[in-house]
Amino acid sequence: MPDSITVQDASESPAPNLADQVRRAALDSADRPALHWREQTVSWSELDAAVDAAARGLSAAAPPADPGGTPPRVAIALPNTPDFVIAWLGALRAGLVTVPVNPGLTAPELRHVLADSGASVLIATDHVRGLVADVAAELPALASVHGTPPTAEAPGPAPRPQRGGADLAVLLYTSGTEGRPKGAMLSHQALLANHEQVAAIEPPVVGPNDTVLLALPLFHAYGLNSGLGAVVHHGATGVLLDEPGPTAGLDEVARHRVSVLVGVPSMFLTWAGAATARAATASVRVAVCGAAPLEPAVAARFTEATGHQVHIGYGLTETAPVLTSTLVGGVAKPGSIGRPLPGVRLRLVGADGADLWRDGLAVPDDDPDELDISDVAPGTDPGQIVVSGRNLFTGYWPDGRGGPDAEGWWATGDIAYADEDGDLFLVDRLGELILVNGFNVYPHEVELVLAGHPGVVESAVLGVPHPRTGETVRAYVVPVQGRPVTSEELLAHCARNLARFKCPTAVEFVDALPHSAIGKVRKTQLRSATPTDSTEVTDGQ
Repeated sequence: MPDSITVQDASESPAPNLADQVRRAALDSADRPALHWREQTVSWSELDAAVDAAARGLSAAAPPADPGGTPPRVAIALPNTPDFVIAWLGALRAGLVTVPVNPGLTAPELRHVLADSGASVLIATDHVRGLVADVAAELPALASVHGTPPTAEAPGPAPRPQRGGADLAVLLYTSGTEGRPKGAMLSHQALLANHEQVAAIEPPVVGPNDTVLLALPLFHAYGLNSGLGAVVHHGATGVLLDEPGPTAGLDEVARHRVSVLVGVPSMFLTWAGAATARAATASVRVAVCGAAPLEPAVAARFTEATGHQVHIGYGLTETAPVLTSTLVGGVAKPGSIGRPLPGVRLRLVGADGADLWRDGLAVPDDDPDELDISDVAPGTDPGQIVVSGRNLFTGYWPDGRGGPDAEGWWATGDIAYADEDGDLFLVDRLGELILVNGFNVYPHEVELVLAGHPGVVESAVLGVPHPRTGETVRAYVVPVQGRPVTSEELLAHCARNLARFKCPTAVEFVDALPHSAIGKVRKTQLRSATPTDSTEVTDGQ
């Protein structure tokens, strides 16, 4: 075992981070399993030693901090394996900033994330390293590329300052209003605050004796912090799945007696239809679904198949990520996203900027003709969700634009209403973001790719309901006159330039798109004529 890096005791640290929690778990429960992966089990003491070695190796591989003082960025494009966990925690312990990256991105998408973040170190799969090699000339900041976390047994250069609190911990790239992925800056404080907020729920959601399923991609905020982060924070045990297979990991749930299921709608749909579901989930204590809306019928089928209620959580990458949960009220009301976590303040704001609902209470109209608050009708009209809490991000990389306002409030862009019990129900998004299995797809990004094909005059992309992924991408295309183009050709073009989840699953050719007087495509007209379930590729002819 390598010598330990000198780290201030987590219990005394004024600015702790998740790597400190690994040290604490190693001291408290050295031989208890931290991770199960395939046939491998890693104890907390083994994980702590591996994180130490990676912290040394990464510190040696990374250049000095930027002139402005920002630590080097370490990009991690790996599946759900111990190497991802060690690289992520090793970078945090070394005082570096992590950039989790989807290993399924295409070369143009990778180039954007790596160039925008200025990552100097990349730890990635063979496939990703091959793609990056093709665009290396466009990534001058990238100093070293590795297949596994670089390690060093002996002490290297002088240790970097310990980081925590408000210091930047991670850049998580998410689509935004500009149509290009942008890095949400999450501090160590934001990551830890979300665990403290969830921990205030009674009964506890996760504890040290729990075994948590880690099947959600660790490059996503939900899998990274709600899954892996919760395991680390509580010193629990995580079951890593890099290949969930046709049963969505149900066999591993049974094998390791998982007690906390953390999943997305497509996983619950699979589990609900499995013949072995009840026996495999016999050890489950809590089942939580997030990242995308879960159809009440699917939740009901899962409950019937397993005997377990499905609780729903809602949040965003920018909120580290959880904001609300049905666990807060204890009742998984069909269609509801629950109530705000303890420590999260939430308002529903109308189109006129006035509060409709704040911190669990409907806000009465200031009209002097109103008699009193008792006259307010049960429930609220839909309003935009605006939130405040220590779990919020500090803005988008690199200058903090788009972050919380001076009073700490941040508008999510999502619309919801509250019922008379104070339970929230998500209605729609202010923007046009499409959620495919919980992953953000911005239509403009897909439309730009389609516009790059010589056979396309114009296109419009929107999300349509899908029984497995929540939504899927559908494209309406106006072809160039006299130049034949097929849907298969366009889908192949998209596959070369977009991650799989962003690619349309259906293309419909039209003579023209409906436009407003100012030339904007009227997507509402397209949506009203769109099939509700788009699973087949079609040319619409």
